[in-house]
Amino acid sequence: MKNSCFFLFLLFSLITSRGMAQQSPNKLDNFQDSLIKLSNEVVKAETDDKKLALNGTFVKTLVESLKTPNSFAYQFDSLKNVSVIKSPDRNLRILSWYVQLENGTYRYYGTIQLNTNNGSLKLLPLIDQTENISDPNSILDNQKWFGARYYEVIPVTSASRLPYYILLGWKGNTSLTTKKVIEILSFNQDKVSFGAPVFESKELKGKNRVIFEYNKSNAMTLKADNKAGMIVLDHIAPFDPEMVGKYQYYGSDGTFDGFKIIGGKLKLLENIELNNDPNAHDELYADPKKNVKPVRKF
Repeated sequence: MKNSCFFLFLLFSLITSRGMAQQSPNKLDNFQDSLIKLSNEVVKAETDDKKLALNGTFVKTLVESLKTPNSFAYQFDSLKNVSVIKSPDRNLRILSWYVQLENGTYRYYGTIQLNTNNGSLKLLPLIDQTENISDPNSILDNQKWFGARYYEVIPVTSASRLPYYILLGWKGNTSLTTKKVIEILSFNQDKVSFGAPVFESKELKGKNRVIFEYNKSNAMTLKADNKAGMIVLDHIAPFDPEMVGKYQYYGSDGTFDGFKIIGGKLKLLENIELNNDPNAHDELYADPKKNVKPVRKF
């Protein structure tokens, strides 16, 4: 009789646990549907006040969805207006998006979700303070963030310096120019820091982040290229030497530069040639698919 009770209890536990396991994805599916609807309404809204009010509801709904146990594993892959990137070491993911305003400028929103052992929620909200940042080279934190929509994260570990993440981001700017940014994300215990002097070149000495600004009608390549073994980017320059500093007249000049990760730093290589041949220094590149050593344990 005791054995029968034990097996009944075990069966009930298994059924209950399976039911709970199935409940969370369904709950998150419902949240995602609500978020998709809200996100589309933000884009279609005709006034800034309406856009920002709807986005406020979107933020609250997103936070509620992330409170679902083990939400870190849910991809939100149907939420097209939000960039969701997870670090290859699976320590964190970043959700980021923007609201375009009537005057052609942008406001950015985001959060860092940390992967916890028990599946509980741990968020670091990102507060866009672009308008209040007098020095764009400042070391910042999540409460004073140089907003961007991040689309790639690369972990960097080295014996010579503290580990960090490279973030590549798009930053719509004004009705005339667009920006892209190479941001450096690091942690000191539970405190987050944006920006670090890891760039190695005469031109970038002392830079804590690299910001590219160019004509809004142009496009700029900025991505990790596993075959090239580096982060590759278009070289941005003025169309006319007399337009130096007038970024609405900047664009790609048809050449490429690259950043090679060497000794925990980003070494700038100018005027590189891109091809599909293996690179002799590939082992120096922190391939996000191969470099799975955790930058930080939470």
